[in-house]
Amino acid sequence: MCITGVQAQKVKSTTLPEGYRRAYIDERGDTIPVVSLREIYVFPQVRFKNKKEEENYYKLVRDVKRTLPYAKMVYETLIETYEYMETLPNDKERQKHLKRMEKELFQQYKPELKKLTFSQGKLLIKLVDRECNQSSYNLVKAYLGSFRASFWNLFAGMFGASLKSEYDPKGKDTMTERIVLLVENGLL
Repeated sequence: MCITGVQAQKVKSTTLPEGYRRAYIDERGDTIPVVSLREIYVFPQVRFKNKKEEENYYKLVRDVKRTLPYAKMVYETLIETYEYMETLPNDKERQKHLKRMEKELFQQYKPELKKLTFSQGKLLIKLVDRECNQSSYNLVKAYLGSFRASFWNLFAGMFGASLKSEYDPKGKDTMTERIVLLVENGLL
């Protein structure tokens, strides 16, 4: 259905709880409700082979709950930074802004991120890839240059991690994806 300019003026909107929106389109005397609902995910009950597997599952739940907000914050910060940088007149101003942002972010989040466990750090790298659709390495390279990206990847490599890690929701990260979806929908 196509809405013309005259019809668009007749649209009445009301806002519903988070994630929902209802619009009534009055077209030739007819009222048509249009309701957008969040997706619903149905998963089978998790069956554990042994106690160790169950402990690993709940550890992953804990780690996702701890790191997912940081991954979402990274995504929001990247979007804001990119949009702001587009308004700057030249490369010198952009570089100056990036240095200031880097300093502020390190100052604000370094103490919190230092408290993450090794497994939480590796998970954060993957969740950043999930949220941004780019590896952490590519993000660092785009904003700070290839030399610094290589340095941070080498540093991560000394601890057995890689900034080039990719998130695979249909493969080895299936359980993580399930937990992320449940956490995002407030079910865990």
